[in-house]
Amino acid sequence: MTVLSERHGSVAVLTLSNPPVNGMNQATRAALAAALDAAVADAAVQVILLTGAGRSFSGGADIREFGTPAALAAPNLRELIAKVEALPKPVVVALHGTVMGGGLELSLACHYRVAAPAAKLGLPEVKLGLLPGAGGTQRLPRTIGTAAALAMIVSGEPEAVERLAALPGQRLLDAVLPGAWPQVAIDWAAAHATTVSDRVVGDWPLPPGGEAELAAARARWAPLAADQPAPLACIDCVAEAHRPIAEGLAFEAEGFATLMDTAASRALRHAFFAERAAARIDGLPADTPTRSIRSVGVIGGGTMGSGIALATLAAGLPVTMVERDEAALAAGRGRVEAGLAGWLKKGRLNEQSHAATLARFSTRTELGALAEADLIIEAVYEDLGVKQDVFRALDGIAKPGAILATNTSTLDVDRIAAVTSRPADVIGLHFFSPAQVMKLLEVVRAAATAPDVLATAMAYARALGKVAVVARVCDGFIGNRMIEQYAREAMFLLEEGARPEQIDAAIEAFGFAMGPFRMSDLAGNDIGAAIRARRAIEQPGLRYPAIADRLCALGRYGQKTSAGWYDYPAGERRGQPSALVAGLVDDARTAAGFPARDIPAAEIVERLMLALVNEGAKLLAEGIAQRASDIDVVYLYGYGFPAWRGGPMAWAVEVGLSHCVQRLRHWQQARPERAADFEPATLLVERAVAGGF
Repeated sequence: MTVLSERHGSVAVLTLSNPPVNGMNQATRAALAAALDAAVADAAVQVILLTGAGRSFSGGADIREFGTPAALAAPNLRELIAKVEALPKPVVVALHGTVMGGGLELSLACHYRVAAPAAKLGLPEVKLGLLPGAGGTQRLPRTIGTAAALAMIVSGEPEAVERLAALPGQRLLDAVLPGAWPQVAIDWAAAHATTVSDRVVGDWPLPPGGEAELAAARARWAPLAADQPAPLACIDCVAEAHRPIAEGLAFEAEGFATLMDTAASRALRHAFFAERAAARIDGLPADTPTRSIRSVGVIGGGTMGSGIALATLAAGLPVTMVERDEAALAAGRGRVEAGLAGWLKKGRLNEQSHAATLARFSTRTELGALAEADLIIEAVYEDLGVKQDVFRALDGIAKPGAILATNTSTLDVDRIAAVTSRPADVIGLHFFSPAQVMKLLEVVRAAATAPDVLATAMAYARALGKVAVVARVCDGFIGNRMIEQYAREAMFLLEEGARPEQIDAAIEAFGFAMGPFRMSDLAGNDIGAAIRARRAIEQPGLRYPAIADRLCALGRYGQKTSAGWYDYPAGERRGQPSALVAGLVDDARTAAGFPARDIPAAEIVERLMLALVNEGAKLLAEGIAQRASDIDVVYLYGYGFPAWRGGPMAWAVEVGLSHCVQRLRHWQQARPERAADFEPATLLVERAVAGGF
């Protein structure tokens, strides 16, 4: 049963019980409608109380039903809400935990609303490229005003009950009730819910200042509406809330239906499901046991090591950091302490939790200090020999059953594991910098990695609040193997005469958080140079334009040297176009024999995206990535790919896989000297027939 019904005196308590978030799928909606009818028919019932089982009232509609007949099956959510609003007996809703989307919209139709102090209320539909489609854009402004409703609906972020209850003139919450839940709500309902109220559905003139608030919101979002139509559609719906409720609801329903058919919503819904699919691992049963992680060791106190330490400390785990000498150790400890101090200043930690977190952190210069650690993460220089030396030493130090993890971003985890007597305990944990901020964690499953080690790594990622994606071993795994081809294509565009700022501007207008040259300057151009030097040995036939190495020969490593693809005067982080780099570009174009031409932004975006998609298809064929959506998750959370495009593989499906194949073949003909680079991946050609991955 998804709805439980019981009576407490004159109060009928109807409890949503549909784990894990009490989602309102068709079965739950039908069960609630039947329970409401029964409560109305029971002469002993004077008041109806709606509540939710478990930790929350309701997470809202089941988005798996979106676009299917189940979403419209009677009673659909709009019909259920209309039914609640029209009931002849007063309906009280008791809100606790998270109250999201359709759960909040259902609440807005009830005659009274009470909440637990820690509850959070939100309408997150915009994050799926949609708008609240069951009355949220019409009823919420009537209860908290235009400005507050716009903020919630357009951002999609939840608001704390305490803040909402403090809004001047709010009619959203009748009471905030501390105490045993839901008993305090039952007692309140019996004492206060005496009549049916129509406070929300009545006429609501646009309040003073409302037009200005709407105009300001439109001015912010109108320039982005072509790619992200949902925020502006939300604003338009809120603007309709001052009209009669029936007209506003009809306008909202039409807007919802329109957005459902947009590329942005398809992409965002794909991303939602892709993130959840990434947790499912081929060949790993859901009930695979995990090892206990009570303490973590981090080897290396640089930017990455200190970030891993901070992320782990934030999850409540003790961390011991090891560095090679006292000076390096002091620097690493300073980075961690500075990070904790920043969290304290921002309110993420209070004085007590800051002190407790700092007490869980220790530093040593001897690897022997990690003898009792359950998980040891190596974060030293990206050199295979250096990392192998560390693992040889750990093999003689770490206790039996300890998990040994390498943070390598490109190197062969199998070769690292092979220097130990316990390769089953070795795994790759590729954090993204800054590790305490970035949500992505690539979990690299080596050939010998034990199932319980893999399951434990995924559990550790969840404890850190990371989105984990499993990859098999190859050079660069998923993200960096693909980004190398993307960056390489960007350098060929330079060789043909495009400027770094032109390429960055094109891909940032497409939606990336940062273009390839700004990204390289941020990471350090010397890192790319080291990878190219290794490639020259391992793949001598693979050509790179010489311009990047010439840049590094001048000591222009990026932001850390105040000069890279851009100039960074006075510590400026955005950077300015460089006349010196422009000269390097012209020299490279002349040497390569390309005539001067204006390279359009559309060509830049297409060539960079095709480089990603083609390499992604090769990864899928090789089994490095489990599924195309895993690749999308890597790019959404690790590389600043625009969420409203769904990831590179989702983008390819949206524009058409056959179109991608055709354009790759076009560039083979246009650049015959690089025909091999544009050869469509076999899997891409095969899947183009089916139309999707």
